[in-house]
Amino acid sequence: MRTTLDWAQLRDLKCAELEGAADGWGRSSNRADAARDRIEQHLLTGLRGSQEGEAAQAAVARLRQLGRNFQYVYTECGLLRTTLNSLAHEMKAQQRVLTEALEDAATLRFTVHPDGSVTYPAAGEGLVDGSPLKGGTASSQAAPELVPPSGLTAPNPNTAKAQDIADRITGAVRTAGEIDWRYAGILRQLKAEEGLKVPDATWKDTAGDAAAVRDAARTYLKNAIPHDATPAERRDWWAGLTQEQREEYLAVYPDQIGNLDGIPALARDAANRDNLQLLIGKLEGRDDDKSITQLAGLREIDRQLGAGTQPPMYLLGIGDEGNGRAIVSYGNPDTAKNVAAYVPGLGTALDREFAEGDLKRAWDTAKGAHKYDHSSAAMVWLGYDAPQFPDGLDSADVMGNERAETGGRAFSSFMNGLAATNSHGDPHMTAIGHSYGSRTVGAATQQGDGIPGVNDIILVGSPGVGVDRAEELGVGRNHVFVGAAENDLVTKAPSKLQGNLTAVAGPVGFVAGKLLDRDDDDVWFGKDPASEAFGARRFYAHEGPSLLEGGFDAHSQYFDAGPERDNASADNIAMVVAGHANKVRTENPR
Repeated sequence: MRTTLDWAQLRDLKCAELEGAADGWGRSSNRADAARDRIEQHLLTGLRGSQEGEAAQAAVARLRQLGRNFQYVYTECGLLRTTLNSLAHEMKAQQRVLTEALEDAATLRFTVHPDGSVTYPAAGEGLVDGSPLKGGTASSQAAPELVPPSGLTAPNPNTAKAQDIADRITGAVRTAGEIDWRYAGILRQLKAEEGLKVPDATWKDTAGDAAAVRDAARTYLKNAIPHDATPAERRDWWAGLTQEQREEYLAVYPDQIGNLDGIPALARDAANRDNLQLLIGKLEGRDDDKSITQLAGLREIDRQLGAGTQPPMYLLGIGDEGNGRAIVSYGNPDTAKNVAAYVPGLGTALDREFAEGDLKRAWDTAKGAHKYDHSSAAMVWLGYDAPQFPDGLDSADVMGNERAETGGRAFSSFMNGLAATNSHGDPHMTAIGHSYGSRTVGAATQQGDGIPGVNDIILVGSPGVGVDRAEELGVGRNHVFVGAAENDLVTKAPSKLQGNLTAVAGPVGFVAGKLLDRDDDDVWFGKDPASEAFGARRFYAHEGPSLLEGGFDAHSQYFDAGPERDNASADNIAMVVAGHANKVRTENPR
């Protein structure tokens, strides 16, 4: 049932008390966040480093659960703070409307009654005898009588003024009642369940809570997020906020702040860790294939975030749109002197395979770079919809440019954000593209003046990048490095001309296309990056297993590091990332 207000109650409402209560919930949220941080950054790290065995593992599991509980408290208390602040913000707006109407009534010497009607005095002159026209009472339900019904009397000039005041008073009270009713419902939803454990079902409820608060706080917070600004402008916007404002944005809009290029890495990481739990809660219990697949990937990322990796993990992006989004960095890209971002290709999506395989590639790259310079960070960037299986190499997506062009624009913005927030001013930045991801990196280089801040480009397992010369990538040909395993068939894909002729004329077209490629150095997306004509620096990569020995395994082993295999390719990548390209082991171009 909607709450009934009158204008006196609206006038006397103490919004400062609502804001004071919001501050109290904010302090509770901050304490929970500090407790969670202490568990994850100190207790868990110390326990893993000093204890082993079943008891230690059980203690780690209990501490992780406690950390999740504190995260839930942090989120819910933060939502309560913003709900109360947003309620006060909207109520104060209606109080201003009411106050201005009451002040106008006082100035005109009108009387405002408890029901919101307004009595006005006699004024004006009658057309017959010139005497003042009698006064009256206006309410929001009564229409002003501005037109004389008989043509013999003129309207009282106070009538329209009183009607306007009555309408403003009633409008403010009616809107305030709607606001009160709406926020009462939101606050009821934010009531926590009893008990000490916070299961996934509770996070599912929290996801709904967050959505309700986000919608309610639209005018209070969301409309100020600079979505259309440059990364540098967003960085400055964030820097200009008060600490309380930042905390509210993190609590209520973690999905937007966490994925906004130009926001510092620590803030993005905090937002995305919170949003990760909301996404897990959102997808929990759904039975469609996409939700099940993405939930498995999210859970594995969550597990790794609590595993205490070194260099430490930073979650710079997460989302369930399209085939899923995830950006995971090993090392803080804002404080590292060397920063690398790896773009995966064909078949990559937010799933368990990505969380286990592609994250490991970034982690191995970061660990390899640390051998040459500890001030290094490496990440995997899944910020676009890569072409998917099962269509494989026959897929129109993997054979086309659209996904690369779309992804290239997003990748360029992301790298621009890293350049804007890095504390070194002029960091050494490397873009790495694997498979179709190399085409995406190539597309990013064609945006404006190239990929912002990037000094070196590494292409591995590439079917072409959309340009025919290394110098067209915007960093200078000596700063473009290519790894192409001899048995990686993707690097030997037929040219687009050859493919089109084959589709039209079969084997005859295949032969004709081969003859037209006189130097045998064209691939699907342009010149073979490993060819002499392309002009890049080809580094050594093990030939990999043949098609009969390992299928397409040669296409996926460039980042593999470890004593069980030749890891020269991974070491070469790490040297470029760490700024030691002069040490790279090269081999002759094709």
